[in-house]
Amino acid sequence: MNTLTVKKSYNAINVLFSNTKMTVILEDGRELSVPLEWFPRLRKASVEQLSKWRLIGRGEGIHWEELDEDISIEKLLD
Repeated sequence: MNTLTVKKSYNAINVLFSNTKMTVILEDGRELSVPLEWFPRLRKASVEQLSKWRLIGRGEGIHWEELDEDISIEKLLD
């Protein structure tokens, strides 16, 4: 019998926003959506400010310089 082994990754490759949530695309193909309500700085930010994110630690986290916000991908998965 063959068993499928999926290598899970905790590293992000992209971040998308809607009016109410942030969606993080992981390098293994998973998509993780979380409410912006969890992050007051992001919830109050403009669309332009939200778009100024960068990945840190090879995708282990997301950083917004202007908003002084850092989010750990591993913590989002807890």
